[in-house]
Amino acid sequence: MTELPFSQACENNKAPILSALTPLLADSRHVLEIGSGTGQHAVYFARHLPGLRWQPSDQLQYLQGLSARLRREATSNVAPPLQLDVLAPWPVAALAEPIDAIFSANTLHIMSETMVEAFFAGIGNYLHSAALQLLVYGPFNYQGKFTSDSNADFDLWLKRNNPESGIRDIEWITDLAAAQGLGLVQDLAMPANNRLLHFSRAHAGGLQRL
Repeated sequence: MTELPFSQACENNKAPILSALTPLLADSRHVLEIGSGTGQHAVYFARHLPGLRWQPSDQLQYLQGLSARLRREATSNVAPPLQLDVLAPWPVAALAEPIDAIFSANTLHIMSETMVEAFFAGIGNYLHSAALQLLVYGPFNYQGKFTSDSNADFDLWLKRNNPESGIRDIEWITDLAAAQGLGLVQDLAMPANNRLLHFSRAHAGGLQRL
């Protein structure tokens, strides 16, 4: 493979996301990225956060391109990518170090509602750290309303390509997180009408199995 997969959105947003992530991950050691895609975020964040072990993951069909970028560009603190489908068992039990943070960018609006529910259920089923942090980047609706005309247009585009996709309501997302003991700590405004949602189990007082 000579041409690596490339996302212009990743290139545009990696610097502002890094600025927001750096203080939030100051006490974390092992980050699982769900939906690493092209690998641009993984190599960039790991290079600038050398104290972290960065664990990329994605579905099988994306691993070839992701692996190619990691082989070419990754620093030593990036682990080999995991095959992870949120609808299947998560392969995290065999990792040498426990996961204490999760990062996922531009995934929840691509997933179906069933997959979004599985994403959060998987956190509860497979990741048990009492100090777990979850950081989710992307567009969200508030009280069922789009935050911009561009987000409304983007939602239409998503649904034309996959009727099960779409920008999610933050109230639904926070309810799913709360069911796994994750409380919303911060909702940070990001460029291009995106948000960075920071959840923490420590903030919520621990995992509640409901």
